[in-house]
Amino acid sequence: MNAIVQHGSLGVNGVEETHSRLAGTTSSFRHGFTQDDPALRPSGQCKSAPGGFVPESRDGDVTGSPAPSLAMDAGIPGGHDGSTKPHREQTAASMPAALVRLGELTREHGPRLLRKGLGWGMGLGVFLGAWVLLSQHSAHLPGPIKVWVSAVELFADPFYQKGPNDQGIGWNVLHSLSRVGIGFGLAALTAIPLGFLIGRFAFLGDMAAPIIGILRPVSPLAWLPIGLLVFEKANPAAIWVIYISSLWPMIINTAVGVTRVPQDYLNVAKVLNLSEWHVFTKILFPAVLPYMMTGVRLSMGVAWLVIVAAEMLTGGVGLGFWVWDEWNNLNVEHIIIAIFIVGVVGLILELLLMLLAKRFDYE
Repeated sequence: MNAIVQHGSLGVNGVEETHSRLAGTTSSFRHGFTQDDPALRPSGQCKSAPGGFVPESRDGDVTGSPAPSLAMDAGIPGGHDGSTKPHREQTAASMPAALVRLGELTREHGPRLLRKGLGWGMGLGVFLGAWVLLSQHSAHLPGPIKVWVSAVELFADPFYQKGPNDQGIGWNVLHSLSRVGIGFGLAALTAIPLGFLIGRFAFLGDMAAPIIGILRPVSPLAWLPIGLLVFEKANPAAIWVIYISSLWPMIINTAVGVTRVPQDYLNVAKVLNLSEWHVFTKILFPAVLPYMMTGVRLSMGVAWLVIVAAEMLTGGVGLGFWVWDEWNNLNVEHIIIAIFIVGVVGLILELLLMLLAKRFDYE
């Protein structure tokens, strides 16, 4: 009887031992896959030591070496802790920050810059092609290559001086810019305050409306005889033409900007009992600045446009007189070069004013 009981107890113990081994094997199986496979790992479970499924023998001993993790099997480089950090992140971390930023900017703005570059290239190609065709059908119009050779010779010594009326192209550009700067500066000092007053006070606006309406459409060159009559010299007369031509865009745009200021802002200023100076500096000027800068850009374009025509009539040193002198010498290559110089200088002035407008943008 005791033997039977003892044999039964051994059977029960054997079953329990077998069950325990099976549970351990299942736990190891589940443990190995859930540690390395994120898809099988329960939520909230932390990473454990490296290694995957480790099979066990029938007697409970470990057979074989620890299996590599799924990350290593997949070819994904991992750290010593078995982590599966993406290779792209490791590469980005090892690269300098400037290169990473450059790559991001290239991916973001690359297509747009490529499209613009292609557009500019095609536009210049069409322009040069049309120029070549015209030069082949006209005996007196030089082609691009001939103009380029002449430009290289001209800019080899741009600041030579052989007399009061025979100076390099550099001096002619500087003289024209000085006249434009003086005339435009005087016009800005007059037009911007006047525009603020006209827009701020309705009575002044009514007074100035007929004067501006009559004088604004007048051709700039029509003012040249008045300048010669009053100043009796060519240089002040040219500056006078630039001054009177640059007034109107700045006056009109500044006045329109003042009238577009929301009335609520001015009502708040009245409630706070702000002085007129504080209304101008704190409310009007920040709100009117975009309109004012638009008028400044338009006036600069008009001034640079007028100076060439004014200098053709007044003479002296300047781009206008240089173009007229080259026409008298039938040097068409230099006339075309002067046209490009006027365009490039005007573009540079436009870009500088745009940068200035962004610098003082209150928005």
